[in-house]
Amino acid sequence: MIAASAKAGQTGSLHHIVIVGGGAGGLVLATKLGNRLGRRKLARITLIDTSLTHVWKPLLHEVAVGTLDSHKDDVIYLGHAKSHHFSFQQGRMDGLDRAKREVMLAPVIDFEGHEIIPRRTMSYDTLVVAIGGICNDFGTPGVKEHCQFLDTHEQAEHVQRRLLNSCMRAQIQQAPLSEGQLHVAIVGAGATGVELAAELHKAARQMVAYGLDRIDPERDVKISLVEAGATVLPALPERLQKATQKELERLKVQVFTNERVVEATEKGIRTHSGRFIPAELKVWAAGVKAPDFLQGLDGLATNRGNQLLVDSTLKATNDDNIFAIGDCASCPQTGSDKPVPPRAQAAYQQAILLAKNLAARLQGRPMRPFVYRDYGSLISLSYSSVGSLMGNLLGTVMIEGFFARLTYLSLYKKHQLALHGLVWVMLVTLINLIRLKTEPRLKLH
Repeated sequence: MIAASAKAGQTGSLHHIVIVGGGAGGLVLATKLGNRLGRRKLARITLIDTSLTHVWKPLLHEVAVGTLDSHKDDVIYLGHAKSHHFSFQQGRMDGLDRAKREVMLAPVIDFEGHEIIPRRTMSYDTLVVAIGGICNDFGTPGVKEHCQFLDTHEQAEHVQRRLLNSCMRAQIQQAPLSEGQLHVAIVGAGATGVELAAELHKAARQMVAYGLDRIDPERDVKISLVEAGATVLPALPERLQKATQKELERLKVQVFTNERVVEATEKGIRTHSGRFIPAELKVWAAGVKAPDFLQGLDGLATNRGNQLLVDSTLKATNDDNIFAIGDCASCPQTGSDKPVPPRAQAAYQQAILLAKNLAARLQGRPMRPFVYRDYGSLISLSYSSVGSLMGNLLGTVMIEGFFARLTYLSLYKKHQLALHGLVWVMLVTLINLIRLKTEPRLKLH
C-alpha cells in the first residue's frame, strides 16, 4: 500500500502513473485521474498511445465504410491532455523491465519510413496496461496477406479507401465486372461483423446516389457474412440472434453459419466444407486476443489469449505496481466461472473504478473490487437497431427499431460525457445536426 506522503517516484518527483493505451478504457482513466490527481498535483499522469487521435472503437465499422468521418469527432490526445491535466506521449509499448519499473517504447516511424521519435524508455511508479484487443486469425493461411482488419482507426480508414477505390474503378471500366469484384466477405458474425455487413448495405446505396450509377447495388454488390458457429452473434441472447438474422436476411446479406474459414486468397475465402466465397475485399472480424507481445511479458502472468491475469481490484496477479483493464485483461467475474467479457462497457466500468482505486491507493486506503454490471447488448443494423437492456426492475427487455437506435447512439454520448462533460457534448451534437443538412452523408475521399 502507498502512503499519502509517499509521492516521490523513482525520479524524485510526484508519483508517476503511466497508462499505456488510449482506447475506451485508457482515455477515460487518464481523464478521470488527470482531473482528480493531476489538477491538484497529487500525482503525475502520462498516457501513451501509438496514434495521435482517439476514435471510439465500436464506431470503426462506420469509419470503414465511410458513413462516419471520424476526424470530425475524434479526440486529439495532446489537446485533451492539456485540458485535463495529464501528459501524452506517442509510442508503442514493446517491452517491460519490472525491476527498474520501465516501459520500453518502439521507435515512431512515419509513412515514408523515417524515424520521428527514437526508441526510448519511460519510468513509472504505477503502470496501467489498457492496450485493448486485436482480431485473432488463429494462424489461418493467407489471412495476414489478404484480409483487412478493424482493430485500429488507421485500419478502418484503409478499408474505406479500398472500398471507395473499388467502386470508382467499377464505375468507369468498360469490361463487365469480374467474379467477386464488388463482393465483400466478412469473417466473424460477432457484433463487429454484423454491424459492418449492415453498414455496407447502406453505403453501397448511398454511393449510387452520389453518381456511381453504373453500379447496381442489388446485382453487383454482394455481402457475405461467414461464421464458424451455429448462429450470428453467438455470445448474445437467442432472441437477439433471431432478430438480427431476420434483419440481415431483409438486407440480402448472405449468412453462412457453421463454416470455418481454412484459407484466404487474393480471390476470396475457402471454408472447411470446401465452399469458396469469391470476394475482392475480405475483412477478418473473428475472435479477440490481446497483442502477442504481452505473452509472458517480463514474467507477468497471462492466459492463452495473451491477456494479463488480474485480481478483483484489476491489479496484476504477480506485480503490485501493474494494473490492466479492458480487452487485454482477464478479470474474474463475481459469481461466475467466466472472466469479464471483452466489451466496451466493461472497459468503461473498469476505468471508472480504477480511477477511484488508484486515488485510494495513493492515500493508503483499501481498493474496492470490480463488479461487472451487464447493461445489455445493442447491435446497430444501419437503418435500425436491435438489442436487449438489463435492469433490476424489468429484467431483460428486448428492444428494436427507433428506440433501440436511440439507445445505441446514447452509448457514444455517454463515452463523450465521460471525456468532455455535458456542455461540450450538447454543442457538438448541435453542430453534427447542422452538418447533416450541409455535408454528404458518405465520406467520398
